[in-house]
Amino acid sequence: METKELNKPAEVEKKRNFIESFVMGARKGFNMSMNNMAPNVLFAFAMIQILNLSGLSTVIGKIFGPVMGIFGLPGIAATVVVAGLLSTGGGVGAAASLALNGELTNSQAGILLVGIMLFGSVFQYMGRVLGTADVESKHYPALVGIDIVCGFLGMFVASFILGR
Repeated sequence: METKELNKPAEVEKKRNFIESFVMGARKGFNMSMNNMAPNVLFAFAMIQILNLSGLSTVIGKIFGPVMGIFGLPGIAATVVVAGLLSTGGGVGAAASLALNGELTNSQAGILLVGIMLFGSVFQYMGRVLGTADVESKHYPALVGIDIVCGFLGMFVASFILGR
C-alpha cells in the first residue's frame, strides 16, 4: 500500500474572480428558471387557454364570482388563486394569461399578485420545507391555513389600495 495515496491533500477548488463567479451564477440561475419556473408558467398559460376554449372559464366565473367579488375580482380569478397555491410561477402565468385575454384589469392583476406572493406555492413547499425541518405533520393544516388566510387578507387590503 502506498502512503502517498493516503497523504494526498484534498483537491482545492480554484478561486474564481468576480466575473467568473457572476457568469457561473447566471448560468445556474438560467438553468433553474428554465427547468423549474418556465414549465410552471407555460402550464398555467395552457391551463387558462384550455379553460377558455372548453367554456369552463364561464362556469368557474359564475361559481366563484361571489367569493372573488369580495376582493373586487371576477370569478375566473379563482383559477389564479389555485395556481398560486400550487406554484408561484403558475399563479403569475395564469394571471398574465387572463390579463392578456382582457379578463383582468391591471389593478385586478395587482391584487392577485399580492395573494400569489403571500400564498408562496404553499402546497409545493409544504413537503420541501416542513418535511425537511422535521415539523410534525399534525401541524401542517394550521400552518397551511395561516398561509392561505394571510394571502386572502393581503388581497383584501390590496383591493382597497389598488381600487376595485
